[in-house]
Amino acid sequence: MAAAVAARALVLPAARRRLWGFTQRLLVPGAARRSLHFGGTRLRSTQAATQIVLNVPETRVTCLENGLRVASEDSGLSTCTVGLWIDAGSRYESEKNNGTAHFLEHMAFKGTKKRSQLDLELEIENMGAHLNAYTSREQTVYYAKAFSKDLPRAVEILADIIQNSTLGEAEIERERGVILREMQEVETNLQEVVFDYLHATAYQNTALGRTILGPTENIKSINRKDLVDYITTHYKGPRIVLAAAGGVSHEELLELAKFHFGDSLYAHKGEVPVLPPCKFTGSEIRVRDDKMPLAHLAIAVEAVGWAHPDTICLMVANTLIGNWDRSFGGGMNLSSKLAQLTCHGNLCHSFQSFNTSYTDTGLWGLYMVCEPATIADMLHVVQREWMRLCTSVTESEVARAKNLLKTNMLLQLDGSTPICEDIGRQMLCYNRRIPIPELEARIDAVNAKTVREVCTKYIYDKSPAIAAVGPIEQLPDFNQICSNMRWLRD
Repeated sequence: MAAAVAARALVLPAARRRLWGFTQRLLVPGAARRSLHFGGTRLRSTQAATQIVLNVPETRVTCLENGLRVASEDSGLSTCTVGLWIDAGSRYESEKNNGTAHFLEHMAFKGTKKRSQLDLELEIENMGAHLNAYTSREQTVYYAKAFSKDLPRAVEILADIIQNSTLGEAEIERERGVILREMQEVETNLQEVVFDYLHATAYQNTALGRTILGPTENIKSINRKDLVDYITTHYKGPRIVLAAAGGVSHEELLELAKFHFGDSLYAHKGEVPVLPPCKFTGSEIRVRDDKMPLAHLAIAVEAVGWAHPDTICLMVANTLIGNWDRSFGGGMNLSSKLAQLTCHGNLCHSFQSFNTSYTDTGLWGLYMVCEPATIADMLHVVQREWMRLCTSVTESEVARAKNLLKTNMLLQLDGSTPICEDIGRQMLCYNRRIPIPELEARIDAVNAKTVREVCTKYIYDKSPAIAAVGPIEQLPDFNQICSNMRWLRD
């Protein structure tokens, strides 16, 4: 979740969507893939993407003695984004302290030993800067966007926030109420609700199955000691990346990192916690409510972690399925076969494919919003398309998907903030930023045979995880859904 100081407002769903997204965050966020490219538009996009590759500056990385990594890309802009990417999220919590990471993120901007909350807000606003944060299941992020000349002040503020937050009792009680209200608002976002249910059933009784916000009883009981313990356990040099993009000198950033973090992070002693394993379980959660006008459904199989060699191929397969809603033009001329069938049969209001990776596992699937009467038909078409990926996807389809994936990957890196996010995330996931030519080469290596083999490996004859909310009486029996992962009869 995100808390924005500059706007003095809480940003609710956007940051948490980064967790499961509707795409693999390795390359491109979901919003970019929702755009359609027809005719000359696709050609111009490809040309623009090629130009971006030619102009990409080097990503420089330096590791301090305490393990903190400093990574930056200098594009010579007048603005910059700098942030701390921390290898700590809700997955590192237990059932007892679930919600602590997100609670701590809320407390980050509530004052430090040097600055009161008002002082912090005024300083950020007077700089014309933006300060933000979000928590996911595996990462916590604090970042600032400011003028390049203000980079030293931005780094100093970030260092102050994560090392010197007062975590006052009055502020804790106030934020407790804010988070409880936030939880109520999230419950009205059915997309969020369905994906929380999907994680709960897919990774039941494990850390990935728990929500980022935590249960209500935990929020009511989390205290200052819980927050301090989380910081001292997880905010350690080897688990933190200081990333920056825009008008940033790597040498200057490195000196700032040494000054503000070089000694202080040594204070956190002890072993680094081991990431708890999370086993996938084919299962379902159904929450029937016939008063709702539409059914919201997500179905997914277990995918792979960030660094697995099959990740790129699954991303191509994800692009082949695509996204669609009723506002799209194109009709039967849509490039996605599933979109063509959906549009022709009027089977749903929208669908969005997703491929979400964690360290050692992932979810690959589809989220859809349907009329009650079309649920069974829509699910039938989806599973038939999945089986087609396993058996008969063509080279021309794969070539189109690869081009779309590469174009969106490059065009999304527009501005210092998405580039900074890309650097920080990749440094935590791979301990390096993968060069764009390498990513393109890995995408180019995928062909129809590879897609068929990989999809068969992860989709064919696998029991999926299903989460459904709303008027879902027509949703087929789970055993029938599982049998349709093997073959479908028209």
